[in-house]
Amino acid sequence: MSSDKHARWYFGGIASVGAACVTHPLDLLKVTLQTQQGDLSVLRLVPKIMQEQGVLAFYNGLSASILRQMTYSTTRFGAYEVGKEFVNTDTFAGKIALAGLSGMIGGIFGTPADMINVRMQNDVKLPPELRRNYRSGVDGIIKVYKTEGFRKLFSGGSTATARGVFMTIGQIAFYDQIKSTLLATPYFQDNLVTHFTASLMAGAIATTLTQPMDVLKTRSMNAKPGEYKSLWDIVLHTAKLGPLGFFKGYVPAFVRLGPQTILTFMFLEQLRLNFGYQKQ
Repeated sequence: MSSDKHARWYFGGIASVGAACVTHPLDLLKVTLQTQQGDLSVLRLVPKIMQEQGVLAFYNGLSASILRQMTYSTTRFGAYEVGKEFVNTDTFAGKIALAGLSGMIGGIFGTPADMINVRMQNDVKLPPELRRNYRSGVDGIIKVYKTEGFRKLFSGGSTATARGVFMTIGQIAFYDQIKSTLLATPYFQDNLVTHFTASLMAGAIATTLTQPMDVLKTRSMNAKPGEYKSLWDIVLHTAKLGPLGFFKGYVPAFVRLGPQTILTFMFLEQLRLNFGYQKQ
């Protein structure tokens, strides 16, 4: 009967916040690698941050990360759950269509917090006099609104929205499909093994689909005023680094997104199994 239980619309947001609290240091390393111009590796970057700023520096921007999950992930997971009432998700095409739409909506709502999250994480590698020093995610949004205007809050919104579409397809649609396929065999049941296997595969797919847009989004959100003329200008700048420039930080991105995807769906499934509901 556990397979008949359904998640409530806000479970995805709660699960994503829990996962973000665990994986935030990995996200910080990913952002730092994507925005640097040099070739500093993860093995050199980690001790550098610890020596210069201490262990707590790995949690810079945590409040913004939580705020982002509360807006971005709650919206996309919620839209997907509610959308199941109106879209036929018995087919993989239906899952992809609904996930893409949900990701687009979530990307729009999550852009301001996402931008502040990128900036707060990037403060780690800036000289003290150049750091923005936002006290929290909300403080960052207020300061950007007052000093740079409302439109700046949605800087990188186009790439963030596109990334949200592919991220949600890679995570939710593929997770749903892989899980359904596994449960259709006699070897898997609605338990932790199935949830782990499906989420691990979904995390790998989501990372591959979204990495180029993630690089462009990070550069756009962290750019100084007037640094880039347009999104195409960012593409050209990144292209100078070669094709692999669009996949810069891929390993830490997967190391971060893989566990985050696994933890998100493990938390989500436990919420569904213990607090979910059965349709009448």
